[in-house]
Amino acid sequence: MASKALAELPEPFKSLAADVTCSVAEFAEDDILEGFGMESPFELMGLFSGIGLTEDGAVPQTGQLPNTVYLYRRAILDYWAEHDDNTLGEIVTHVLIHELGHHFGFSDEDMEALEAAADAEERL
Repeated sequence: MASKALAELPEPFKSLAADVTCSVAEFAEDDILEGFGMESPFELMGLFSGIGLTEDGAVPQTGQLPNTVYLYRRAILDYWAEHDDNTLGEIVTHVLIHELGHHFGFSDEDMEALEAAADAEERL
């Protein structure tokens, strides 16, 4: 599902995210959860790791790891089981796009504002 969501990204986002790797794990590691102050691994469905495009220099630093989006399978499945308003594919796509937003330099607050504006537009 994540591969399909990546393949279906519209241009220019698809090209700009071409070097981002996507990894699926059961849960986030304990140190990641602790860093966010989370007690349960079910609280985190995805994570962006790397340097966003707006923070990177013109030439990548030597030894810099590729930007990576992590999707946490069990947390996503748990969310899907508790919310019947979206398909599993829609949730995976939403989490993936949210984490790619960090690659493009958006903060969580920026993305929440964009989502709220899109929801308001849909209601019109």
